[in-house]
Amino acid sequence: MAHLTETSRSYSDASLLSRLGTLPSELADRFARFRRYHETLNELTSLSDRDLADVGLHRSQLREIAAQAAYEA
Repeated sequence: MAHLTETSRSYSDASLLSRLGTLPSELADRFARFRRYHETLNELTSLSDRDLADVGLHRSQLREIAAQAAYEA
């Protein structure tokens, strides 16, 4: 037997307009973080294994470090 649960959300027009008003800044912020991640990752991957070892890093850590730099800063 199939069951259907219907939930409805009621947003006021003001709430929708305020959410749409913040959309450009949210998108710009997401794009900036995306770019920061890729720039950091590209810079780290350009280092040699010896350079990475000198700063205490291993190549397997680079994605995590780039994500921390971009999304947790």
